[in-house]
Amino acid sequence: MPPAADSQLIIEDIHLSFGGLKALSGVSTAVRPGEIVAIIGPNGAGKTCLLNCINRFYHPERGRILFEGRDITRLKAHQMAAMGIARTFQNVELFAHMTVLDNIKLGAHVHLSSGPFAGGIYYGKTRREEMALRKEIEERIIDLLEIEHIRKKVVHTLPYGLQKRVELGRALAMRPKLLLLDEPCAGMNLEETEDVVRFVLDIHEEWGTTIILIEHDMGVVMDISDRVCVLDFGIKIAEDTPLKIRHHEQVIKAYLGEQDATYSRLQA
Repeated sequence: MPPAADSQLIIEDIHLSFGGLKALSGVSTAVRPGEIVAIIGPNGAGKTCLLNCINRFYHPERGRILFEGRDITRLKAHQMAAMGIARTFQNVELFAHMTVLDNIKLGAHVHLSSGPFAGGIYYGKTRREEMALRKEIEERIIDLLEIEHIRKKVVHTLPYGLQKRVELGRALAMRPKLLLLDEPCAGMNLEETEDVVRFVLDIHEEWGTTIILIEHDMGVVMDISDRVCVLDFGIKIAEDTPLKIRHHEQVIKAYLGEQDATYSRLQA
């Protein structure tokens, strides 16, 4: 875990439970600016719960979260976008009867400064802001994600893989400093997965965005992550480079079980 002084995001001793079920038990980690950090673990390990605490969907019982030196633990979920934290979800969360372009534009409205009166009459400053926003989305986001051909299509008519791409575009429209990706490759075939990986790397390289992703595809995790944080039953059991995590005994046990882990070592 990087030292606090070098970190953009700091997670300290986070505890979260639902009734008698402990979802997170004292999880701590930190992320440097510009890193790609993967959070992995078996089903039910608490991965999505941790992301939900970062962007304030859940409120931890103990611990704190700092973003760029500011304690965000008690802020509201809607304040996260304005601070530069954007999120995609495991299940697509789009406005199904709106167009691709309109869905993506919604992500950027947190940055518009025109008041409600100006917005209601769509005149002057509001119109200029909307036109600049549309130009930015078309030149930066739609081109980057290669969705020019579907920009006017209604979202519910699109295949799942393209809907996931649109959701990523909406998150990018928030101009994030920190991008949280919850299983961006889930349910995709090999070609679609390769496209998503390429887009994530382009976002990271061209925009310098810090990225935290949850992903079950270990090939993706090992290929693109700078560091990997491993959760099991709400407890952090390891955090290291992908190469070291690949051979970490406790991580192997968490994924394979004791007997299969022993077999795996014998075959190595």
